[in-house]
Amino acid sequence: MGTAGDYEAPQRVERATGVTDSGGRVTLIWPVGAFAAPPVVTHAIEAASVGVRTARIISNTAASTTFEVLVTTGVTVLGISVLGPGVAAQGVTVHAHAVAP
Repeated sequence: MGTAGDYEAPQRVERATGVTDSGGRVTLIWPVGAFAAPPVVTHAIEAASVGVRTARIISNTAASTTFEVLVTTGVTVLGISVLGPGVAAQGVTVHAHAVAP
């Protein structure tokens, strides 16, 4: 078995965790020089209380990524369950992985 071939260095991967403020936002700061361009970011949210949560990236640069998390609760109207309007979710933990593009 030969050992000829090409080797591709692995991409830079960083991870961070933060907790949302009263406005439902959290900014995760990437190490200086970690990325030359905005990274590809995946995220998960963790919360213990009742309600449906949504999270979205509202800003993404090579230095940081900012998330906004909203929470909504279900409302039953005439026997039909519907979601109420989303409001800022304070105290929600956001986990993120960032990979160099």
